[in-house]
Amino acid sequence: MNDLSKYQGVIPAFYACYDNKGEVSPEAVKQLTQYFVDKGVKGLYINGSSGECIYQSVEDRKLILENVMEVAKDKLTIINHVACNNTKDSIILAKHSEKLGVDAIAAIPPIYFRLPEYSIAAYWNAISEAAPQTDFIIYNIPQLAGTALTPSLYKEMLKNERVIGVKNSSMPVQDIQTFVTLGGANHMVFNGPDEQFLGGRLMGASAGIGGTYGAMPELFLQLNTFIAVKELEEAKALQYAINEIIVTLVSAHGNMYAVIKEVLKINEGIDIGSVRSPLTALVPEDLVICEKAAKMIMTAKERFCNKK
Repeated sequence: MNDLSKYQGVIPAFYACYDNKGEVSPEAVKQLTQYFVDKGVKGLYINGSSGECIYQSVEDRKLILENVMEVAKDKLTIINHVACNNTKDSIILAKHSEKLGVDAIAAIPPIYFRLPEYSIAAYWNAISEAAPQTDFIIYNIPQLAGTALTPSLYKEMLKNERVIGVKNSSMPVQDIQTFVTLGGANHMVFNGPDEQFLGGRLMGASAGIGGTYGAMPELFLQLNTFIAVKELEEAKALQYAINEIIVTLVSAHGNMYAVIKEVLKINEGIDIGSVRSPLTALVPEDLVICEKAAKMIMTAKERFCNKK
């Protein structure tokens, strides 16, 4: 039976870190990694959507993981998303991940062409076979990938002994129930949509991976604690507060991740640059929104965290 305990908890999706020329900054990667170590999260999800992976080269993604591992190895659970839009590059990243000693690799399905399920399974299995000593997590995000993980496809993938579960970012929480039921006790589901962390956990997700966790890790750690001790009214109130913050984060002209990076600069003094084009950078008018979001996070921390 797989030891899944190392995955159970709050796992922020790691943000892309750039210098002032828009290139990956190893120094900023290490600074952000140490920030997460200090906050006490369970692990990190590297090179996913929040990491702007589809706008980065294979070498960019290698460099990011190398610098994360320099700080986080043996301190945090590390899941590295390795999917590229071709199998060859995905295999290169899978092999590199195993060489560096990550806990798991993950992959979305191939995008653009609508492939049959047997082609998607072959793609995922080829990636997994390239890292034979490493756990494999399916990343289900149909609203962006254009392909949904169906029960039949998941059943096929469960034949792969390295598959430990699903990072589920589809919006219906019933999908979590479906994947939990199909996987059984030896597999797990990670809740994806941050806005429904509470709902996803109650429906059977035993962990969460999310793109806004990094801006407010204390709030998600506290929410996870409320769920564990069954203080569900407090949990609901905190989830509502988190959702109000997320509404603010997505209200700027600039992309949400550009806003989050500015919030990290305001609240934590961490500068990890902006976003990579074609994602939209902040415009001057967005700074008021960033300040508002930063203040909302601090207010929520004062209200909910360290409660007796």
